Amino acid sequence: MRAPDFWRRRGPLAMLLSPLGALYGASVALKARRAKPHHAKIPVICVGNLTAGGSGKTPVAIAVAEALRARGQRPYFLTRGYGGSERGPALASRAHSAAVMGDEALLLARTAPTIVARDRAAGARLAEEKGATVLVMDDGHQNFGLHKTLSLVVVDAQSGFGNGLMIPAGPLREAVPQGLARADAVILVGDGAPDLKSYPGPVLRAHLRADGAAFAGKPVFAFAGIGRPEKFAASLDESGAIVTGSCFFDDHHPYTEDEIIELKAVAGDATLVTTEKDFVRLTIAQREGIRVLKVAAVFDDRAALDALLDKVTP
Repeated sequence: MRAPDFWRRRGPLAMLLSPLGALYGASVALKARRAKPHHAKIPVICVGNLTAGGSGKTPVAIAVAEALRARGQRPYFLTRGYGGSERGPALASRAHSAAVMGDEALLLARTAPTIVARDRAAGARLAEEKGATVLVMDDGHQNFGLHKTLSLVVVDAQSGFGNGLMIPAGPLREAVPQGLARADAVILVGDGAPDLKSYPGPVLRAHLRADGAAFAGKPVFAFAGIGRPEKFAASLDESGAIVTGSCFFDDHHPYTEDEIIELKAVAGDATLVTTEKDFVRLTIAQREGIRVLKVAAVFDDRAALDALLDKVTP
């Protein structure tokens, strides 16, 4: 789903739903207290967040895996496979469809071997069998089935924690102090200064860099089904593209043949451009004539990231 507008402020609807949000947060706290996490034989680095969607955790997880590989490690991704039917543990590949493995798993698999598992402990055991030397969990800060060696919480620096309320009243998956208490570091993505005064740990800054040089000066029509699609359109604009229009869908939206045909008709002479995450949800036939805007997370202080990785890998 896309974040509703009322998640940005404490209006009447948000306050009406706030008791349900409090119950949601309490359920996460209860799971944390009752958890008996499995301890894997290899380090587990969790790249999670405190809000629903759109924080930039997947690009950060990819950047972390690439940094690990540069250190001589053999990282494996571990993900739930949201939006897919596979329960796992199973190894994802490009031959799979997003309907089976989920779009995030297919995107991650382009960088490193990726295991989809609803049972994270079972996924960790499979990674060990495959020869992984370190696990990178994309999401899972609120999953307590697997012990984390290093927990990184990604925060969108611009939107922060929204109205500060929990689902469904706001974007939070749990109370901020509760979630940050389990974080070894916070990674702010983008520009902005959300309130982290009560957090004593290291705070890193990263930016999402779009590779949009090929679209500079050219007419494009943007479409996406991600948590914050307006950020995608802004990246195209910043790349110098002439954005003639846009169409946004819910996060993880499964595109139909009719929708793609209509998008191509509406775009006209403009090039249809979407995100990598959306592109992997398209069939081979649907992808014809559609271009991708690639985005990568770049750390402002790479040495700070290395210092964190030094704690869990040689």
